[in-house]
Amino acid sequence: MKIVIDTSVIIAVIANEPQRESLLQVTLGAELLAPQSVHWEVGNAFSAMMKRNKITIKEARKALSVYGVIPIRFVDIELSESLEISDKLKIYAYDAYLLSCSLKTHSPLLTLDDGLKSAAKTLNIKLAGGVL
Repeated sequence: MKIVIDTSVIIAVIANEPQRESLLQVTLGAELLAPQSVHWEVGNAFSAMMKRNKITIKEARKALSVYGVIPIRFVDIELSESLEISDKLKIYAYDAYLLSCSLKTHSPLLTLDDGLKSAAKTLNIKLAGGVL
């Protein structure tokens, strides 16, 4: 089974957030997919944590090494299609990239972001993970 994952899922797993075990169970044995933008969003998430003094650069480097072993297959998506989705749903392009990835690969989306879940439902994209 293939599952498209977003940055919220990656950070929750790396940072040992309360949903970590549930996320690991949902993704066990799945092929993890993401648009290439997720790679840069992970870096942005860590820089935001450092800016707010939630983590140090040393902790960010350690987290990046953990991120580096997560087997994610990055998928090329069509920018024009993503912008159409962005316009239609009035969402940020980064969220539209994830939806485009799910549509392109016919894969459910796993996210902790309620707004993204709602947008996915609008496009009839299946959500992985049930009530996460």
